[in-house]
Amino acid sequence: MDYLKELEGKSVHDCYHHQIKMNKMASPIFVPGPVIVGAGPSGLAAAACLKQKGIPSLILERAQCLASMWEFRTYDRLRLHLPKQFCQLPLMPFPKTLPLYPTKQQFLAYLKVYADHFDIKPAFSQDVISAEFDHVCKLWRVKTQGRHKKEETAEYLCQWLIVATGECAEEVRPQIEGMGEFEGTILHTSSYKSGSRFCGKNVLVVGCGNSGMEVCLDLCNHNARPSLVVRDAVHILPQQMLGKSTFGLSMFLLKWFPMRFVDQFLLLLSHLMLGDTAQFGLRRPKLGPLELKNLYGKTPVLDVGTLAQIKNGKIKVCRGIKRLARNAVEFVDGKVENFDAIILATGYKSNVPSWLKGSDMFSEKDGLPRKPFPNGWKGENGVYAVGFTKRGLLGASIDAKRIAEDIEHCWKAEATHVLEFPCPLA
Repeated sequence: MDYLKELEGKSVHDCYHHQIKMNKMASPIFVPGPVIVGAGPSGLAAAACLKQKGIPSLILERAQCLASMWEFRTYDRLRLHLPKQFCQLPLMPFPKTLPLYPTKQQFLAYLKVYADHFDIKPAFSQDVISAEFDHVCKLWRVKTQGRHKKEETAEYLCQWLIVATGECAEEVRPQIEGMGEFEGTILHTSSYKSGSRFCGKNVLVVGCGNSGMEVCLDLCNHNARPSLVVRDAVHILPQQMLGKSTFGLSMFLLKWFPMRFVDQFLLLLSHLMLGDTAQFGLRRPKLGPLELKNLYGKTPVLDVGTLAQIKNGKIKVCRGIKRLARNAVEFVDGKVENFDAIILATGYKSNVPSWLKGSDMFSEKDGLPRKPFPNGWKGENGVYAVGFTKRGLLGASIDAKRIAEDIEHCWKAEATHVLEFPCPLA
């Protein structure tokens, strides 16, 4: 039965891919399994877990490649910030030959092999403009538009909808007084590739998360003169502690001790290894790093060498920005300095509320599931979320497995009905 089900699913999968290629979109396309929106790591993980259970799926991706954010909107020197065993997708570990912290290029290669291994073939250049549950036919209506050919539209009908567009679908660009007057370069980290173009220049990096810290280090390595805007308190931890990754050590200790005890232990080790970061303008929050992450999803910075450059004066720490002028920045403490460029390491946000209609699963405010992890993966009427846990690839893998198991229960009960549903040939 499972073998026949998989064969039938495969033929239907080929059918709607044929329709896309032939641009025959006059009538809705029925998808027997889930429609997954987004072909990043989260979407691939969900598709693979479903595939393992013999359930076909269709991934709709607005870009023309897998993991477009990793491919086009990350800097060249990027490596995974956590050890590879915490970042691998379900059912296929990283090759043993890869380093503990794989590079961006190695991670992208892994994703491509992963998609090939599970025969995952997304429909690319399909920008989802709306998805809404039809209470009459009890199916989701997912409407798409061609990314480059707006006149090419399609509508898909499915029983299950998996939202895998992630927490980083769109850039966050703060509005700063005087932005229009600044004559230098202003760009978001999504457009930053390397510090080579900024050699010898004064560059202000806005945002002190992992990306902002690493961009500052990259600028230093290319002989630029970076300054870092730090408005809020921030936890900076060594990437490795006691010969283990800080993340791995934390996960191990949490099995045996309360979170607050583990936090105090991590902060003690950090103080011994890094010193008092407050004397360099990097004060710590009152809550510990794990408690802060658990309550608010705020990730601590794992230092890869930036702090040493701050200590030796190669990276200056600045207070918040008050306003910009033609070639200068005025800070809230009254200081004024000249800069050639400003890099916004201000993060990303979800765009789900802009296209998911009639569902209260996601908050209109931040585009994240209203229910916190680990309960935010399932909504009503067959809608699911994967990759919104604020726990990186590990959280996405956990959600992908849960979603596949949940859909499998319905799939088995309705297998006969799905097999009898005709493949539409418009």
